[in-house]
Amino acid sequence: MSRMESAVNFQEMIRQKRDGGQLSSEEICAFIQGVKSANIQECQIGAMLMAIWQKGMVDEETMALTKEMMISGDVFHWPEEWAELVVDKHSTGGVGDKISLPLTPALAACGCKVPMISGHGLAHTGGTLDKLESIPGFNIHQSVEQVRQILQDVGCCIVGQTETLVPADRVLYALRDATATVDSIPLITGSIISKKGAESLHALLLDVKFGKAALYKDLDSARTLAQSLVNVGNSLGMRSGAVLSRMDAPIGRCVGNTLEVYEALECLKGRGPDDLKELVTFLGGCLLWMSHRSPSLESGQRMIAEVLTNGAALRKFQAMMEAQGVSTQVAHSLCSQTTDYFEHLRRAKYQTELQASEDGTVLDIDGMVIATVLHKLGAGRTKAGQSINHSVGVELLVDLGQQIQRGQSWIRIHHDCPVLSPEQRSDLQGSLLVGGRDTYQPRPRVAEFIQPPDIRPTQHGLS
Repeated sequence: MSRMESAVNFQEMIRQKRDGGQLSSEEICAFIQGVKSANIQECQIGAMLMAIWQKGMVDEETMALTKEMMISGDVFHWPEEWAELVVDKHSTGGVGDKISLPLTPALAACGCKVPMISGHGLAHTGGTLDKLESIPGFNIHQSVEQVRQILQDVGCCIVGQTETLVPADRVLYALRDATATVDSIPLITGSIISKKGAESLHALLLDVKFGKAALYKDLDSARTLAQSLVNVGNSLGMRSGAVLSRMDAPIGRCVGNTLEVYEALECLKGRGPDDLKELVTFLGGCLLWMSHRSPSLESGQRMIAEVLTNGAALRKFQAMMEAQGVSTQVAHSLCSQTTDYFEHLRRAKYQTELQASEDGTVLDIDGMVIATVLHKLGAGRTKAGQSINHSVGVELLVDLGQQIQRGQSWIRIHHDCPVLSPEQRSDLQGSLLVGGRDTYQPRPRVAEFIQPPDIRPTQHGLS
């Protein structure tokens, strides 16, 4: 036990926070050191998490918590010549959110270094690592030295959190889930920003989702979280901004790990759904501008669009796959313009299509309902470490705003159980909202951009 830990009464700290008091930086340091060294009882950690959930934290407390979590383990150090090149983005999670797969190599193709440390999915949200693990041979487990070498050779990697990176977060996150304190803004901020801070980033972009299929259902709540993330990120020396994006209908047309890899590869080949390309180019453009790789947000978007069109981002993705364990033959085949993806990616045993029950315009598709059904079919997990079925998923056969006729197939479900239950069919049918053409109002995915405080405001055409 450290001298600081021994000088602090954890019970008194819990009482102080429970009663709405403010913890000092020294007390927060002692708490995190206790978490890391297991010199504080698990029940006391849970009690502190609940006190923070109930009473919140002021900015100074959240900043101190995040910093102590960040330095509880290894922190990356990069060559001096990479000083303004190391960037990353983080999404708060959604349905069909495969943005990282095309965005990471696109940024690398524009000259950035992207050491993306990602996670597995939990509850209704899909995890980037789960998607990548559906590619045969892809190894998410890379040491600090291996990450540095891959960045040197390729420019990007997508890996899991190592045992020595932010170990305090691993303990706190598991207990947050067990104590129903996952949705605390100070705790969310500490968890996200501590890991990104340990990457020693120059620029960080937060993609904060709001809507029916997001953690926060309304724009105001999402904005509160986004501002907390941006404030703490900037306090740690990362140029941090946030995008508020809508998460009602799934992103793109595919949901499910294997299917999302297929769709991400289509995007990297200059194809794919418009809303997926919209998010990739906007988020990428923000990061290029924030890291001074482009003179404006608009020019940054054009740069990302170009590397998606000319194949440069696709080549980076292929190189990243090979650097992370995928055979040259499989990586080359997946990146071929005419490949059969399911020659290498596992296809579910059964495909079932459902038909629309009326004529009209597709007004909405409830991503939360779709994710819930897929979870029951084996695509999601209820606790960390649980195995999942990567091949389970859905393909949407229609777009929002499209005219649809009664009896027309609108969704294809990929599943390994022989028959969908009546309840599953009913739930999926209920996720489709059809109405009159005059009631459909298209909305862009991106609603707001919270810029880093040191960048001059620009016009970015959001509505």
